[in-house]
Amino acid sequence: MANSFKFNSQIKTGLYAAVVVFLAYTMIFGFRKSFTVATFEGITIAGYSYKTILVICQMLGYLMAKFYGIKYISELKRTGRGKIIIVLTAIAWLSWLFFAITPVPYNIVFLFINGFPLGMLWGVVFSYVEGRRSTDFIGATLAVSFIFASGFVKSVGSWLSITFHLSEFWIPFSTGLVFALPLLIFVYLMEKIPPPDEDDIKHRADRIPMIEKDRKFFLKEFFGGLVACVIIYCFATIFRDIRDNFSAEMWNEMGFANQPAIFAKTETPITLIVLVLVGSMVLIKNNFTALKTAHYFIIAGFIMAGACSLLFKANLIQPIWWMTCVGLGLYMVYIPFNAVFFDRLISSFQYAGNVGFLIYIADSFGYVGSIGVLLSKEIFKVKLNWVTFFSNSVIILSVIGCLLTVYSLYYFSRKFISNAKI
Repeated sequence: MANSFKFNSQIKTGLYAAVVVFLAYTMIFGFRKSFTVATFEGITIAGYSYKTILVICQMLGYLMAKFYGIKYISELKRTGRGKIIIVLTAIAWLSWLFFAITPVPYNIVFLFINGFPLGMLWGVVFSYVEGRRSTDFIGATLAVSFIFASGFVKSVGSWLSITFHLSEFWIPFSTGLVFALPLLIFVYLMEKIPPPDEDDIKHRADRIPMIEKDRKFFLKEFFGGLVACVIIYCFATIFRDIRDNFSAEMWNEMGFANQPAIFAKTETPITLIVLVLVGSMVLIKNNFTALKTAHYFIIAGFIMAGACSLLFKANLIQPIWWMTCVGLGLYMVYIPFNAVFFDRLISSFQYAGNVGFLIYIADSFGYVGSIGVLLSKEIFKVKLNWVTFFSNSVIILSVIGCLLTVYSLYYFSRKFISNAKI
């Protein structure tokens, strides 16, 4: 009877946490990406694309936040997190106001100011849900929120622009106005999520702040595997960001201009499929089996992204199917790292620590890669057809990514067997 009560309580807590963090992070996304629906056609700065400069400046903010977050998020305590989320989001929102009222090119600095606080928020939100037996499902729900939110926020921004004839510069601030009150509600509800119980700690290891000595020890212990994971994640981040930031340009190139619903139309099915695939890992009780399964998901994602790009280039599938399938493949690579991979890694080897430390290491190098690609495009004056560049690059990425993932699986399997013998 007692076990049945605990199980029911665990399910209720997991479902509550999953819904709340999904909605909370969707609201946070409302302050981040709506500006990408604008193309800022014809605006250049010193011969460089204005929109690309905006994207790079925002990414630089994320990048600095991720490197700073390696320390800040790994040492984050459980108290005061709600206030941190509200303050950081408010800074990001105000940056859009100043972006709108400040003339070009001086307003580009506010993209950096927007990116830095938002770059801190993933780790803060994930800290509410890690280290639980239901973390796979909750984490998957949280992670897919930015797939859904990316399309949803762009659709809202595009709708506001068309309906109210907004200037491209006012779209981001206006979109934030739509999401401000719901964010406050969901942050309040997140604060009501109970901490992990004794059984959670027993099965998933205790999640505690990590000081510098703990972080160095963990990196030294798993260096080879973590390097492979960071490179894989870096690839996934680069192409996720290109698809996310320049999807408007790609849709225009493929003949789908001025269709606000197209963004949500592709991202919603991806959200549901990834949620089912990754969330189902909660059924795998053995932590190392789950870690291996995450590797299999990643390999399958690379294969899907590469295969559907080959079919698209051969004119065997339609653009909307290509954008959906390549997005699904990339997110099958990207989401496990943000939801289950690092959580199960810590649980498999029973290290006391937290997931935020590992996610922020991977994220920091991921954004280095994304910014490097965009800077190279602008510095070397590369004139890109985004559809051609993206499809060709994804095919190459899928081959390299599969090889790296196989190596990572081999590394952690050997490490696990070695530790079991001790």
